[in-house]
Amino acid sequence: MPIIISNVPFTKTGVVSLYNIKEAIGMSKEEKPLSEVKTSNELEEMNVQRHVPANLRQSGDNGSRMLISQRVRKSPYWHLSEEAGAWCYSVYNNMYHPRAYIPMEEGGLLKEYEYLTEHVTLWNVAVERQIQVKGPDAPKLVDLAITRSVEKVKTGKARYVILCNEEGGIINDPVLLRPHEDEFWFSLSDSDTSLWLQALKVMNNFDCTVREIDVAPVQIQGPKSTALMVDLFGKGIHDVPYYGLMEGNVNGCPVIVSRTGFSGEAGFEIYLYHATANAEKLWYHLLEKGKPYNLKVIAPGHIRRIEAGILSYGQDMDQETNPFQVGLGWQVDLTKSNFIGKEALERIKNEGVSKKLVGMKFGGKKIDWYPADFYMVYAENGTKPVGYITSAFYSPNQGCNIGYAMLPSAYSTVGTELEIHLPEPYANGLVPAEVAQTPFKAPENPGTGYTQTGRKLES
Repeated sequence: MPIIISNVPFTKTGVVSLYNIKEAIGMSKEEKPLSEVKTSNELEEMNVQRHVPANLRQSGDNGSRMLISQRVRKSPYWHLSEEAGAWCYSVYNNMYHPRAYIPMEEGGLLKEYEYLTEHVTLWNVAVERQIQVKGPDAPKLVDLAITRSVEKVKTGKARYVILCNEEGGIINDPVLLRPHEDEFWFSLSDSDTSLWLQALKVMNNFDCTVREIDVAPVQIQGPKSTALMVDLFGKGIHDVPYYGLMEGNVNGCPVIVSRTGFSGEAGFEIYLYHATANAEKLWYHLLEKGKPYNLKVIAPGHIRRIEAGILSYGQDMDQETNPFQVGLGWQVDLTKSNFIGKEALERIKNEGVSKKLVGMKFGGKKIDWYPADFYMVYAENGTKPVGYITSAFYSPNQGCNIGYAMLPSAYSTVGTELEIHLPEPYANGLVPAEVAQTPFKAPENPGTGYTQTGRKLES
């Protein structure tokens, strides 16, 4: 089975010529790519406030094969995802991350969306590495690291949190679990926050441990997820609130269940203890119990998370963006006595921001694959580059392409008309676009999506 990071597959012995690659991604030999049309000065202007620029040159997807090596970790579910048909991976938290199961010729990611929104799905999300902070000073360390109060994270609960650096840039946006009074788990998004937390412990001489634990989560997402979870854990699952935790056992495997997810659909996460040894016992049991509900193993549902207003770290935000730019200002509790980044965030809030992340609806053919570039956004009839798309997909619910864009605040008002340059096969040119209200589709599970003001409900 080919292992690829694009929709141009390489077999283990095959070769694809440069001409065929260009043809596959829609660039003819005569066509002039946008990276040659637009000057570096125009692209630089997009990054004027960044210390580490995003690469905005529209270089496309060259179909390179991913190297499988010891330098990137395989999760406990790696071989199980292979058995389920995973054919595309990216790297997330230094671990291989399945990004597609259903072949493109059988519907691809849009077919996976159908299973997610109509049935129930199983996701391998072991890349959400679990960093445990445990000990008498664990609450102090956590409170210093996150921008909201640790008092909001009660024992037996979870909360969505963000960590910022001293300049107010977002380092990570994990789900924070508190299974016991003196124990927290950071369920990480894509940055190595364990090193940051270890440094905070050492520099402040906190009496606690900071370490990664052998816990690997899976997500159960979709409208039939609750029925499946009742079969697995009993009717008590109904009593678990959004962002609530429950200890349980699946096929002899100890787990913690949270009512959370990355989809906007009803859903749960199952955190498996001793995952290296227990992965197969959990996985195969879930597949068997899921048969009556038409359970399907799929990749994390980015189409649905965009619809629901859920952001993806590394695309929609990073350490060069602050919470007030991306609708997460509600996460910043400036009444706290201290946390990393407080002084900078006070200043940013008072001064306001010059650019914002906004929702976008736009034309072109259906975007049915992960964008290879940050597509450029233009004003003044396509003559003035003003921003770039951070996430984009075709939305079956909206009947058009949707996504998020980082734009100057002057262009961030809902209804503002702009244009976006899409490559082949989606347009090979400019398409009409409009700033849109988010969420595009209300979340079925209000704990996993955002309101129109950007506030994440019950989180």
